[in-house]
Amino acid sequence: MSLESQINHLTQKGSIEVICGSMFSGKTEELLRRLKRAQFAKLDIAVFKPKIDKRYDIQKVVSHDENTIKAIPINCAKNILPLVNQAQVVAIDEAQFFDADLVVVCNELANAGVRVIIAGLDMDFLGKPFGVIPQMLAIAERITKVHAICIDCTSIANHSYRKTTDKALVKLGEKEEYKALCRNCFSNKMK
Repeated sequence: MSLESQINHLTQKGSIEVICGSMFSGKTEELLRRLKRAQFAKLDIAVFKPKIDKRYDIQKVVSHDENTIKAIPINCAKNILPLVNQAQVVAIDEAQFFDADLVVVCNELANAGVRVIIAGLDMDFLGKPFGVIPQMLAIAERITKVHAICIDCTSIANHSYRKTTDKALVKLGEKEEYKALCRNCFSNKMK
C-alpha cells in the first residue's frame, strides 16, 4: 500500500515547516511546542531523530530545558517512510545530520497530506550552510529562524562556534564544545 493511500483520510493539505538556527537557539523547544499543540488537537504524530544523536536519550528528542517526546532513532531519511503509519504530523529533529534523501521523503509526505516539521542547524561550525537544510528551506512553506544570545557580547547570535580544535564536520557536543556567537564575535574568533 502506498503512503498516499495509507493517509488518504486526511483533509488537511500537506506542508513542510523548517525551524532553524544556531545551537542553543531553541529549535528543539519550538519543535516540541508545535508537537504538543498537535497532540492537544488529537492529531497522530510520528517523531524521528538521527540514530547518531545519543546526547541526552537514545529514544527521545530532548531540549536543553529537558522537555522530551518519544522518538524513533533512524540511520537514514528513507527509513522514515515505512514508519510513518497513519501520522498526520511528522517531526524530524537534528535534520542537518540526514542525507539528501530527506528532501524527497519530506516532499512525498507533504504531497500525501502530512504536516512535516523539521528542526536543524542551518550553519555548521565554520559558518557555512549545513547539510540538507538549505534544500529544505527552499521547499518549505513555513520557515522559522530562531536565535540564541551571543555568549561573548549578548547580541543576537546565529553562529555555533566550536571551542575545540576538532575539524570533523559532524561532532556532537554541548556547552563544553560549542557556544553561540553573533556575526561579529564569530568573525573575530575565526581570524
